[in-house]
Amino acid sequence: MKLNLLSCDTLRPDKRAIAKCILEISSNISASLSNELTEILLEGDAVDIEIADKNTGSSLRALRKLSIDYEIIE
Repeated sequence: MKLNLLSCDTLRPDKRAIAKCILEISSNISASLSNELTEILLEGDAVDIEIADKNTGSSLRALRKLSIDYEIIE
């Protein structure tokens, strides 16, 4: 499943927690790329990631817990 991460609506986003979440839920992203994508997301640009279908429910819950808005692409 592909997701488009749109924005993070929290006042003080936890960069480390967001990067860790992206790393854990995505199917093909390294730690350094996860950190880079977190920076891009927090600057206000959308980020595309792909997650494994078996982790869909828990992945979406983790993103909502971090106040990350997303849209499902596929």
